[in-house]
Amino acid sequence: MLQNIQSPKLLIVDDEPVISDIIFQCLSGEGYACDTANSAEQALTLLEQIDYHLIISDIMMPGKSGIELLEEVKKKHPDIAIIMVTAVDDRKTAVRALQLGAYGYVIKPFELNEIVLSTVNALERRRLSLESKKYEARLENDVRERTQEIHQREEEICLRLTSACEFRDEETGTHIRRIGLYSAVIGAALGWEKRTLDEIQIAACMHDIGKIGVPDNVLQKPGRLTPEEFEIIKTHPSIGAQILSGSDISLINMAKDIALSHHEKWNGSGYPKGLVGEDIPETARIVAIVDVYDALVYKRVYRPAIPEEEALDMMRKDVGTHFDPRLFDIFIKVLPQIRDIRMRVREENE
Repeated sequence: MLQNIQSPKLLIVDDEPVISDIIFQCLSGEGYACDTANSAEQALTLLEQIDYHLIISDIMMPGKSGIELLEEVKKKHPDIAIIMVTAVDDRKTAVRALQLGAYGYVIKPFELNEIVLSTVNALERRRLSLESKKYEARLENDVRERTQEIHQREEEICLRLTSACEFRDEETGTHIRRIGLYSAVIGAALGWEKRTLDEIQIAACMHDIGKIGVPDNVLQKPGRLTPEEFEIIKTHPSIGAQILSGSDISLINMAKDIALSHHEKWNGSGYPKGLVGEDIPETARIVAIVDVYDALVYKRVYRPAIPEEEALDMMRKDVGTHFDPRLFDIFIKVLPQIRDIRMRVREENE
């Protein structure tokens, strides 16, 4: 028997028609919209069709028991309140039902008032539980929006810092953006969480921010640098780290690590500190790979672009000396995504 009254919808499940009819008549008289089912299986079928607020179920039934019904309902319809009814006053069964999420436990024979009170209490508990969930969801959304707003501010600050370098360096803004995007692709392949991926996409763009402290005659020299000039160039990681130091923003701290260490080499022959292997921050090891790759496959004022396969062959020779072997393998695996980025973020003068 089904009703379509705009009031809390109740499902009464009992294999004894007399019991279910008594409960039906009692709760219908209280203004509830009640349906009945004579088995757990029939109840589960009804649950696929109708959104119920409360189930009142017998425990001992042919086929699936009320406890089995309780378990399935809590998995598939966790917001439905459930009251268990049984003719056996068994403490273990009662405890088991409550542990599984039952809102109440009524023993036959029962007074009808007991059923009414249990129903009222269960529906009120369900209402409060749903209100609590909505409140928590609103809080989580507010925190998420606030966090996103803070991140956007951090991102804007970082991009403005980065743009300052573009006016002085021969490397283009598209190169800087690609480095961030490449780095995020490798981070995703490493299983990093979204927040960290967002950070490296911006932080990697600041890898050469220290070049703002390098004289123009060295930074913009079209030919090969002298040993003395190269020593000046080698100061830019430390300058970048100084610019980015002293912050409590994780994105800026990541950018500092990258700026300081992206010219370190796996075998310790890099600069400025000669770090070896995993002593080099992982973010800097990632940027070291993608920075060299992008620099090789695009033209510079001092040389033409190198075909990708030739550039990759050159880089493979430096695996284990310049590049982290594990990260280089991941870089090779994600090359299709790297190439997609190259297609999307092209040089302006191509």
